[in-house]
Formats: sequence, C-alpha cells, structure tokens
Amino acid sequence: MKVVSRYKIWFSFSLIVTLVGILSLIFWGLPLGIDFKGGSSMELKYSQKVNSSEVENSLKSLNLKNLIVQSTSQNTVIIKTGELAQGQEAQIKEIVNAKVGESGQEIRFENIGPTVGKDLQRKAIIAIILACFGIILYLAYAFRTVPPPISSWKFGVCAVAALVHDTVVIIGLYSVMAHLFGFEVDAYFVTAILTIIGFSVHDTIVVFDRIRENLISRPQWAGSRVQSDHNSQGAGKSPALTIEENIDHSIVQTMIRSLNTSITVLVVLATMLILGGSSIRHFVATLFVGIIFGTYSSIFIASPILFLWQRWTMRRTALKNAS
Repeated sequence: MKVVSRYKIWFSFSLIVTLVGILSLIFWGLPLGIDFKGGSSMELKYSQKVNSSEVENSLKSLNLKNLIVQSTSQNTVIIKTGELAQGQEAQIKEIVNAKVGESGQEIRFENIGPTVGKDLQRKAIIAIILACFGIILYLAYAFRTVPPPISSWKFGVCAVAALVHDTVVIIGLYSVMAHLFGFEVDAYFVTAILTIIGFSVHDTIVVFDRIRENLISRPQWAGSRVQSDHNSQGAGKSPALTIEENIDHSIVQTMIRSLNTSITVLVVLATMLILGGSSIRHFVATLFVGIIFGTYSSIFIASPILFLWQRWTMRRTALKNAS
C-alpha cells in the first residue's frame, strides 16, 4: 500500500477541509457559550415535549441578549441568555409556563460572570499548549533508541503537527455545525478537543512505534537506503527498505489495529448520538468527527510529514558532504 508517495492527495484533502472551516469561521464565526462569555442558564421540566422555536419566539418580547432555547428528549427546555437583570428569571418562567400550558419544574439555574468565562478561555489555551509540549518531550524520550540519522524528537514534532491539524480542522467544522445545528462553544467543547488530541496522539504513536521497531533492526544508512545483514530479518521486520518503504510497511502493519480501535469507538459514539440527550449531542458529535480525523491524520498526515522532513534532512546532509 502506497501512502507516503501520495502525500499530495492527503495534504490537498486536508487543505480543502481546513479552508472550508476557515471560511466558516470568517463568515459565521464560532459562537461562545455562557461558559466563556458569561450569562445565565435555566432548565425547566414539563410533562410534555416543548417546542423550542415557539418558546424562543415568546421570549423575544423581553429583548434578552444571546438567547438560545433548546428542548430535550426528557421534556425539558434549556434557556441560555446573557446575564439576566433582577426579576427577569421570574418573567422567563412565567412566559414559558404560559406558552406550554403548565407550571414547569426548575431543575437548575446558574449565572456565570464574564470574569469566569475569560479565566476559562485562558486555562483552556494553556492546557492545549502544555499538552503539545508534553507530547513532544515524552515522545523524544520514548523514541530515544531510534537509530541515526533520524532524531527521536522528530517523532514528537510530527505527532504534534498531526494533532494541530486535527484541532484546526475540528474547530473549523464545529463552526459549520454551530451554524447549521445551533452548537456553541462551552466547557464540553474544550473537553472534546483535549480528548481528540489524546486519541490522535495515541493512534499516531502506534504507527510511529512500529516505524521505530523496524528502524532499529537496520542501524546503518547509505543515502536513503538502510544497509543491513539479511540474517537480521525477524518476524514482522522489513530490513533493507528505504525510509519511504519502511513507513508504508509500518502503516500496513498497524492499519487494521487503528481502524478496529476507531470503529469500535465510533459505534459507541454513534449510539450516544442517536439515543443520548440533546445536552451532550454537540459534545458527542465533536468527538465523532474528531475520532475520524484523528485516525486519518495518524496515517495520512503524521507519517508523510515524518518522511518529507527526513528526506529533506538527508538531502541537505548529502549536499553538505558533496561540497
């Protein structure tokens, strides 16, 4: 299976998806929930299904800022707005009760100030940055036994490049989903991004570890080909291969495992997406898309980047030696 040599196809696909996301961010933006910009959230429970559109129209007379109304399969309605003035909470309940035709039970009500929202934004960014640095350092240490001329820290940088790719793609596509389905960025979204990062890196490490194992069996390089004793061939190993052939062979060896793991997770997420409540639907949908792109990037983005970087390094070294 040729993966590395077709990197232009994979990179072009990623570029198209990324551009779609960037255009969505430019024209539609990324709506921040009350977790980030502050506001109020109220959930009321009724004995019947609530029409969210009718409730939203009935509340327009209050001129509430950033009004979002969501109905759930548990006969509850979630109302999110900007920070409420004194007395507006009671007005909202009165209007909704009149519209539904019964007195609803208030399950929860919470206010989140803008200061808390800004602090959460800052901590979310710091968490993602620290996770990236931690991954680079860990992989540089874990892959320290890889033979020269390839450096162990390149594996970490390539893994982070793949997860940055996933993060950018997911944020862009989330903007599309937010526009189409009314999703908004909240603490669940940050949790989903961090989970996707962890899954993407895990999948990438599976491929990289097999590349490392195959490289260890052939320590001497000549140009782009490894010279090794044919007697050193072991089960599952592939000595005397170019770096491109080595990576392709390693991908084939690990692809079934990666696909089986991802498909198992996707089946669970699909079940939650269909049967789960609306309060976690955007979280599950983000994970579903993220797992797909995390698996894709581990095979078709991280590995080709490693190959192209190593090929560029070897060519530069060859030019220096020739001069």
